[in-house]
Amino acid sequence: MKIQTFDIEGPRLCFLDAYSDQRGFFVERLRTSWLPEMKVLNQIDQLNFSRSEPNVLRGLHYQYDAPQGKLVTATRGRVFDVAVDIRANSPTFGQSVSVVLDGATPSWFWVPAGFAHGFLVIGNEPADVMYAVDTNYNGAGEGAIVWNDPDLAIKWPNEGPVNISGKDAAAPTFKSYLASPKFR
Repeated sequence: MKIQTFDIEGPRLCFLDAYSDQRGFFVERLRTSWLPEMKVLNQIDQLNFSRSEPNVLRGLHYQYDAPQGKLVTATRGRVFDVAVDIRANSPTFGQSVSVVLDGATPSWFWVPAGFAHGFLVIGNEPADVMYAVDTNYNGAGEGAIVWNDPDLAIKWPNEGPVNISGKDAAAPTFKSYLASPKFR
């Protein structure tokens, strides 16, 4: 396994070892014994799965009541995945990290609690995304920031109009989050 870190403390991209031959490839997706080496989850409380069509954008989501860290992977297709630091006392507050997760390149992207997370399906095929999370979902304690907020200046790929839920399209701005940050 190879682990990539970023200028923003917390997120990391973990590339998994794949064994390929003429039939395809085999990869061990996750071993709980890897978690300390990856410096990610201490436990896995929930495993989530989504399938999204091309140009679907999900996010930017966070959970502040029972903060949730996410270990995210694409098992099919490709996604442009983003983590935004929303920890008010962080030196990188408001900055983001983005990676491309590709089902053909087995990897995990760690998005710690205190980050808003979202992804855009890129390419011409649907994407299957799996999340291992360290806290169960709590709808009463979730929040969102609008994906295209100019103050965040995320450089999303321009592959056509995005397909986004009404809830995500109407998410509050980053300035609204600044008025009452959920993470210190």
